Amino acid sequence: MFAVRPLEFDRIVAAVADLSATPLGRAMLLAVEPKGEPRAVALLQQGTTEAVRFSEQHGGFPLRAGQGLPEALDALQLDGQPLEPLALRTLADFVDSVGQSRTAIQNAGPAFPLLGALVAPLTSFDEDIAAVRAAIDAGGDVLDSASPALRGIRDRLRRLRQQLLQALERLTRGRDTAKHLQDDIVTERNGRAVLLVRAEHRANVPGIVHGSSASGASLFLEPSAVVDLNNDIVETGEREREEIFRILLALTDRFRVRAADMRVVQTVATDLDVVQARARYSARIGGMPPTFVQDGSLTLRGARHPLLAEPVPIDVVLDPPSRILLITGPNTGGKTVALKTAGLFALMAQAGLHLPATTVRLPVFRSVFADIGDDQSIAASLSTFSAHISKLVAMDRSLDLPSLVLLDEVGTGTDPNEGGALATAVVSHFRTRGAHLIATTHFDAVKTWGTATAGVTVAAFAFNPQTYAPTYRLVYGAPGRSLAIEMAQRLGLPAPVIAAARSFLGDDQKRLQAHLERVDAQARRLDAEHGRLERERRALADERKAIDARERALTERETAFRTRLNEKVDDRIRQARREIDAVIEQMRDRSNALLEQASSRPVAVPVNTGQTGRVRAEARAAVEQIAERLRNGEVLSPVRPLEDATSDATPLPSASAPSRAATLAPGARVSVGALGLEGTVQSVSGGHVEVDVRGKRMRARVGTVTVISGPPPATKAALVRVHVDLAPREGMLSELQVIGCAVDEAVDRVATFLDSAMLSDLREVRIIHGFGTGQLRKGIQAFLKRHPLVLAYGPAPETQGGGGATLVTLKD
Repeated sequence: MFAVRPLEFDRIVAAVADLSATPLGRAMLLAVEPKGEPRAVALLQQGTTEAVRFSEQHGGFPLRAGQGLPEALDALQLDGQPLEPLALRTLADFVDSVGQSRTAIQNAGPAFPLLGALVAPLTSFDEDIAAVRAAIDAGGDVLDSASPALRGIRDRLRRLRQQLLQALERLTRGRDTAKHLQDDIVTERNGRAVLLVRAEHRANVPGIVHGSSASGASLFLEPSAVVDLNNDIVETGEREREEIFRILLALTDRFRVRAADMRVVQTVATDLDVVQARARYSARIGGMPPTFVQDGSLTLRGARHPLLAEPVPIDVVLDPPSRILLITGPNTGGKTVALKTAGLFALMAQAGLHLPATTVRLPVFRSVFADIGDDQSIAASLSTFSAHISKLVAMDRSLDLPSLVLLDEVGTGTDPNEGGALATAVVSHFRTRGAHLIATTHFDAVKTWGTATAGVTVAAFAFNPQTYAPTYRLVYGAPGRSLAIEMAQRLGLPAPVIAAARSFLGDDQKRLQAHLERVDAQARRLDAEHGRLERERRALADERKAIDARERALTERETAFRTRLNEKVDDRIRQARREIDAVIEQMRDRSNALLEQASSRPVAVPVNTGQTGRVRAEARAAVEQIAERLRNGEVLSPVRPLEDATSDATPLPSASAPSRAATLAPGARVSVGALGLEGTVQSVSGGHVEVDVRGKRMRARVGTVTVISGPPPATKAALVRVHVDLAPREGMLSELQVIGCAVDEAVDRVATFLDSAMLSDLREVRIIHGFGTGQLRKGIQAFLKRHPLVLAYGPAPETQGGGGATLVTLKD
């Protein structure tokens, strides 16, 4: 049993229902009641929480439904009857919106398990929706394209109406007819086109009369000349209606035959609308999900009554073993609001609603009772006191633990002494039965009993000691004064009345009032101290948060710095790789130039291996310089030509080694520009020289040309010295281990390794990739298959790793 009406829960329900998107959801919300089973309550709260997060992250569910949806759903139950076009379109749009909601929830992923389970039973209506939209437009008109037959009928109908209009226009303009017409307009009567003919000229215009004007001066006459056309139009219009009926019935039956699926659609749409309305209400009131406990505690901190325009946050706390809270203090201090807030929060929480508070911890109550306000009933011959007692009796009979009992001014309506004793007995009785009870009271007997009884907490609403204005803050630990006389004085009661009231107080009452005043003062000091400590605690918490934020910022900056540093290192490594690639390319060009130089001599001689060795030495020196600059953090610069890569670089030897001035002449072999392109001088003119490089003519400044050899002698070929340098580069390894690397990373490392091996004059190397799944071996061997430096490759012998390694033979 839940006290819905006294706590105004029905107003909360109406506010939530106003946020629904469909008539189905609104009807369900208006009938909602709190649940008393913990599992059911937990599911309701989970649904609201998921809907709140979904709305924040994805904007809510795209549910939509016209006001005529319930009637359209009801009409589906009538076999053989089609829905009206607009109702069909409304139904299709509604079903489509449910499908869109399902898609949105499924796309959101596993973060919304309850919502995902809610839409899981839905099946697709895409074809049925498309059929309706192809036949009916958004305004509810059946389109010509709904069927070929309808298109043909409407085309004929348009032609007939055009012919009829032309025929009638000819009559209105004809001399024999126009003079008998009341007006030269064409109108319609009983579904047939007619003319307005003066009554006195009826005999002059042959035709059928379909009625007269209100004055009788004009007749609605269908001329005989258009009777057949009108008949054709009426007949064709009837065929159009029959075809539209057939189309609408077919479209309606597409949904009607899927009755079970449609019931699922309605159920899911209703549930989604309900949970979304709860989420919207949570956002409106700034709600938070409650925590349900089993230890009997009830904690509401910063609780704001959701029906008040400007609520003052209050704290209502019951810590075990206390289950009874007695709220005392002056009138107009907020006692009844606190009572209603506690009860309303319990009902809202158990209906799946979030609550406007900073902290909410409470049990799941099986029953919530409330006796609030004056329920005097003249019809039932019950006084105020009798009405309250009747309610207490009903509560005691229906009590189902865990239960929350709310009593406002318990024991009022009778003699104060007997009322105080009765109130004490009632509170004690519900305490004995194990109920949670919150009661407001002014009775000193109840206050005294509460302060001396275990399991009972006494609190009072504070007030300003100078003005007696309420502060609406509950102070726990001591009873408060009622301040009836002081409040009366503050509200304007004449001073003589106030003085007389004070004189009528007995000595015991005065001593009690003085004692309570001292307790109030002490409670205010303790409350002030508590407030100061709370402010300090919040300040420390804020400082801690600031420190944590600074630490996170430092960590983020450090991570960003490391990322930038790694990126910078990666950039430098990539630049070094590009420079090394350029060195290798230059070495290839120089080697090709040597081959061309040797082949271009009059007497064929072998290539000077000393020259090729020098080219390789220069390449190694250039690579070493790149590595040194990379280690020292120097800025990498564009690659210099190989002849400038070492300080002791000298021109490649030739037969005569003449000076530039003596040998820069047609026929001389020269190196051109920073790339070291070699060619033969064709002509020298002023400060420029024309060079043939592999059949291509180049024009360069004399200062950019380096003489390799002079023009070939006319008698005999130059002697060629042979020097072989086969020693590999010191420290260069002949194997590479890439176990654990990704395929792309391993291929990059193999490419660099092969370039270095070629510079070191190695002819056979080993790549260790392990066994694993075989993907790394396949990726590396696919790369080796197309590499220009690789002559052959294959599995290593068993003594060198077998299938876990690949031996590579490089080209000379």
